[in-house]
Amino acid sequence: MDNITVRQGETVFLRCAQGDVVTHTAWLNRSSILYAGEDKWSVDPRVSLVTLNQEEFTIKIENVDMTDEGQYVCAVQTSSRPRTTSVHILVQVPPKIINLSRDFVVNEGSNVTLMCQAGGKPEPSISWKLISSSAHLASDDEYLEIPSISRQKAGTYECTAVNDIDTDVQTVDITVNYVPSVSEGRDVGVTLGQRGVLECEADAVPAADFEWYKEDRRIFNGFDGMEIMNTGSLSKLTFFNVSDGDYGNYTCVALNTLGSSNTSFLLFVVIEPTSSTLLQGPRAVQDGSGGAMGVHLHTCLLFIVFLPFLLRF
Repeated sequence: MDNITVRQGETVFLRCAQGDVVTHTAWLNRSSILYAGEDKWSVDPRVSLVTLNQEEFTIKIENVDMTDEGQYVCAVQTSSRPRTTSVHILVQVPPKIINLSRDFVVNEGSNVTLMCQAGGKPEPSISWKLISSSAHLASDDEYLEIPSISRQKAGTYECTAVNDIDTDVQTVDITVNYVPSVSEGRDVGVTLGQRGVLECEADAVPAADFEWYKEDRRIFNGFDGMEIMNTGSLSKLTFFNVSDGDYGNYTCVALNTLGSSNTSFLLFVVIEPTSSTLLQGPRAVQDGSGGAMGVHLHTCLLFIVFLPFLLRF
């Protein structure tokens, strides 16, 4: 018995040798007659006659499926005795992922199990890998276990099913929620009357909301000439005309459904040098005796100027 290997969806030809002494011939499948000579007994439209003459009797089956796999028999009747020829059709099926975990959202620290099941013939092998993160995570099983998942393991997971015929790939997205963490606040010095900005950046999923406080008092947008602008993970507190009352300690709070985090800032005064200070330069002396020192210096200069005249007398 011969084997014919064919891929799902292709066409297979079944050939049977004839001879001058053949009186009757037929193709059968599992005891069901497909063709008896030129007469089609099968109701399957995919089965058709190709050749029937003294040399060969050939039929074809189009768009082969798994249901077509099995043994086929060509029965030939001659004047002396009957004979049969058998052939076994093996259908190969490319892999297809049929059961895959859906995209989902979990909190950091949760245990996660991903499932990927596939059909095909030969039976496909399954592998997992994380493709959208720097974290290395892989598995050669239809189940991928991720204990106590961290934010670094969030991203797109790729399931690959492979056999000798082809490859099927599908993906699952995992979103990991976690408590906000804020960058350390940087103190800012601003000259009186000038513009100043405090910046607060937070890493969080879901995205953080921001609150600003001066000491224990919450600041709202437009309060005392301040503006709060939030863009993604960044919040800015802007002072358009810094006054004496603006200087001091500020706190930025980032919060989401899982918790909150905060950082502190100091807005301090920067004294702008005056024109008189620039003229005096580094030798200028500012203390209580400054006036007396000036009079004494003036007197010494006058004495030096008039000394030659006094010596002439």
